[in-house]
Amino acid sequence: METVIIQVKGMSCEHCQAAVEGALGGVAGVASAKVDLAGGTAEVVFDEGAAGEKDLRLAVEEAGFEAA
Repeated sequence: METVIIQVKGMSCEHCQAAVEGALGGVAGVASAKVDLAGGTAEVVFDEGAAGEKDLRLAVEEAGFEAA
């Protein structure tokens, strides 16, 4: 398992936080996703054999936010 922290721009409320957590949790291989609304980050633990950082960033962007 690998852990990565992604900067997420555009979140303004708890609904945004839940949307990002849901999007990341839906990526195959993700074991956990914790989003810090105040800090604008997402900490994701995932199986690097099933997913990569590119997949995680794409999921954030498809949810309507910017992954930096």
